[in-house]
Amino acid sequence: MDFSIFAEASTWVSLVTLTFLEIVLGVDNIIFISIVTQKLKPDERKRGQTLGLTLALILRIILLFFLGFILGLNKNILPPSFGFELTGKGIILLLGGVFLIYKSTTEIHHKITGDDDEFNVNKTETKSSFTSVLIQIALLNLVFSFDSILTAIGIVKEIMVMIVAVVLSMLVMMKFTDPVSKIVNKYPSLQILALSFLIMIGVTLIMEGLGREVEKMFIYVSVAFSFVVELLNIRFRKKNKVQ
Repeated sequence: MDFSIFAEASTWVSLVTLTFLEIVLGVDNIIFISIVTQKLKPDERKRGQTLGLTLALILRIILLFFLGFILGLNKNILPPSFGFELTGKGIILLLGGVFLIYKSTTEIHHKITGDDDEFNVNKTETKSSFTSVLIQIALLNLVFSFDSILTAIGIVKEIMVMIVAVVLSMLVMMKFTDPVSKIVNKYPSLQILALSFLIMIGVTLIMEGLGREVEKMFIYVSVAFSFVVELLNIRFRKKNKVQ
């Protein structure tokens, strides 16, 4: 590891840029963790969020040391006679997209119908529920990590800068996951909006898995606009005591 690179101004510019992009790419991760961990008991929720993001951090650092393997996943694994390409990365994105859509639609169904789901457990089942939450967070983090790592590769070449940027972005996400979780948990309409956002991300992952590039910034901007509108609606209903 060559720490002398941090004496160069260009390294710091790259670090700040990459950290910002990693935070932006982590928005969907924050929302997913906020939604999933809110079903834990209040005293377990904070620990679940911290462990979930710690898992994400460890996974991304490990993947950074396997850059050659990750880049190799971009190679077509199908014979030319098939007429289309499918890569190892594509398979991972497809599975992640399907999983995210399934979890989000299932959760919306439970909220609309009022049925119990696998997270509504009694004390004897708390341990298995907590484990289930961590497993789901770990699976989605595997998918989200590929975007994170590929973004890092495209901006900087030094692995130490990548690691520092990932660590800084995760510390920021740890700071904001709990407040986001409390806000989402307090307002049911925001929960549905957040879950709908995750469905959009799931569809995006499937499209990218099939080789269709999607500009995620348009999705983030539209979702941010929707959240602002919903926050204004919440304030309006609260001011006018509209239920």
